[in-house]
Amino acid sequence: MKVEQISIFLENRPGGLEQVTGILKGAGINIRTLTLADTSDFGILRMIVNDVDTTSRVLKENGIRFSRTNVVAVEVPDRPGGLHGILEVVTKNGINVEYLYAFVERSGENAVMIFRFDAPDKAIEVLKQNGLTVMPGAKLYGL
Repeated sequence: MKVEQISIFLENRPGGLEQVTGILKGAGINIRTLTLADTSDFGILRMIVNDVDTTSRVLKENGIRFSRTNVVAVEVPDRPGGLHGILEVVTKNGINVEYLYAFVERSGENAVMIFRFDAPDKAIEVLKQNGLTVMPGAKLYGL
């Protein structure tokens, strides 16, 4: 139930992000969701794409440094306190959220959020035990 994410370290300069999106466009890669965090010198672009293997190949061919990491996609009740309920469950079980970001698609009455947990397997188990929906990668990749 984990989802593969691509993380790219970008120099904080004009055209860095455009170069990456151009490479992906040329390879027919669809970016399903992304987040970009920056410091004064570099940024970290995190993406869920429709084809992780092809993305990895074309980034490598173009000399772009990247890593593949596992994240967890969770349906979050789209109401006040929806996110808080999930955070209560994982905190109560000693699981830390390293970062999170929203997915662009809605699923019924729920929003979808991408979580990076320090213990993803434990988080998946705990979330499911508490009646929360963990989404499979294939659904997010658009397959």
